[in-house]
Amino acid sequence: MAMSTPRPLTTTPCAEPDDTGQDTPPFNVFDHDCPSRPVLAHLTGRWGALTMAALRQGPVRFNTLRRRIGDISDKMLAQALQSLERDGFVDRQVLAVLPHHVEYRLTGLGVETADKLHDLIEHLERHMPDVLDAQQRHAQHGTPGQI
Repeated sequence: MAMSTPRPLTTTPCAEPDDTGQDTPPFNVFDHDCPSRPVLAHLTGRWGALTMAALRQGPVRFNTLRRRIGDISDKMLAQALQSLERDGFVDRQVLAVLPHHVEYRLTGLGVETADKLHDLIEHLERHMPDVLDAQQRHAQHGTPGQI
């Protein structure tokens, strides 16, 4: 697999959108005031990433999604879904049946983003033997200069 040169991360402050909407401002997650920062937190937090990955398998109802993720409370799943819906990654659809059923699915942006998260998940799973070896070495030897 060919290695690509990483794109340099910007350190400039996040720009404010202009009134014309013509130019998209540069967003910078390293600027604590940038609106991209909480969105990144929603996606990469424990429950956000797992919710996105679970929804990648297709539309699903709340309890099925909770079982698919495992070890998540109703409250944490509801919060993750609300954040992801507000950010435009998840769509909540109330089905016109009695009793009402609610189904969650990824939006177009959500699908694209979930695919990238899935690549990260696959990368992690593929390299878990290396991670476990590193953790074992660290546990045996510690890190020089620990405080």
